[in-house]
Amino acid sequence: MGANNSSGWQQTNNNALTSTLPMKNQVIHFHSSATWKIHFDSLKQTNKLIVIDFTASWCGPCRHMEPVINDFASTYTDVEFIKIDVDELDDVAQEYGVQAMPTFLLIKQGKLVDQLVGADKDGLKKKIEINRA
Repeated sequence: MGANNSSGWQQTNNNALTSTLPMKNQVIHFHSSATWKIHFDSLKQTNKLIVIDFTASWCGPCRHMEPVINDFASTYTDVEFIKIDVDELDDVAQEYGVQAMPTFLLIKQGKLVDQLVGADKDGLKKKIEINRA
């Protein structure tokens, strides 16, 4: 692992930044397609629900959902929440056929189990509760 610094962030060997401070949520941001692929492949063998938030910095509804996703990550600690910026990782967005933001994909064991397009807090909450069991 890389060195700690006083800001509370640590750079890992794969150039990801991880917090060295206690986290109140578990939203993981990916900035490299290769790092995303390695992480995704490692989760295929688990039964953990993964919620991928495909977002964009210019998307108003996406910004509206950000605190909602952070809250869900704090509430549903058995679910992994991932944020992917479609402009940064456009190849990942294309792989999943994302055409509108926000798009939420719910994945288990590497397979899509549900999805939601749009900033629908209650709809996403229902889908998470149904699929996390």
